[in-house]
Amino acid sequence: MTRPAVSILMPLHNAAATLRASVHSVQAQTRGDWELWLIDDASTDASGALAVDLAAGDPRIRVLSLPRNQGAAAARNAGLAQAQGRFIAFLDADDLWQPPKLEAQLAHMAATGAAISFTGYSRADADGRLVERVRAPARVDHATLLKRNVMGCLTVIHDSAVTGKVPMPDLRRQHDYALWLDLTRRFGPAAGLDRDLAIYRIGRASLSANKAGAARDVWRVYRGCQGLGLLPSLWYFGHYTWYGLRHRLIQRAAADAPRVQGWPG
Repeated sequence: MTRPAVSILMPLHNAAATLRASVHSVQAQTRGDWELWLIDDASTDASGALAVDLAAGDPRIRVLSLPRNQGAAAARNAGLAQAQGRFIAFLDADDLWQPPKLEAQLAHMAATGAAISFTGYSRADADGRLVERVRAPARVDHATLLKRNVMGCLTVIHDSAVTGKVPMPDLRRQHDYALWLDLTRRFGPAAGLDRDLAIYRIGRASLSANKAGAARDVWRVYRGCQGLGLLPSLWYFGHYTWYGLRHRLIQRAAADAPRVQGWPG
């Protein structure tokens, strides 16, 4: 196979129920010059075997198996080390892309000259009902991003010809946010394409404990990864908290909400 234009990093851990649909959403792209790295983070279900089976049917799919569970950041970094494509993209094993996602986003990057880009997307509940449409502002610089992460990981692409292969920090949560901050600080604003080009699945289980952990990791991003002083960190953390509370209020799916277009099944 010739060198792909895009390397897609998909970490997976016990994702057998959703992995096939996520991979199929990549295979359905209108632009096909990609490679997909499935990084099995020591799954204990059938995920690893399913990943191998999917790779056997498509030479663009490659599998890495980690010997122990290390978290999504380490899994993505393992895939990044092997990636051959110029453009680096991200998709989790329970999320989905709409068919024109890669083609439209790469065209937008070419038109704007941006090294970093992201798109709008839908948030859906476990049954595929629409919870929220997340808009993508046309431009997000580092200072704006410090107040709120508007770049959904499942939508981000960056050009490694400009940025190089930049790994994610070793955080259990918020490692993607830390990377976006690093990239926009070093390489300029990210370009947003305000089209609904991906679907983020919201799980059924409560994430209350994880929310507290996520808040701690945001603080670590400000103080550690970004090296901000105490007062600036408190200022930006206040913004983060406000937007987080606002988001929780928005995140209420009605029982009769429509299904998101492109939902499997």
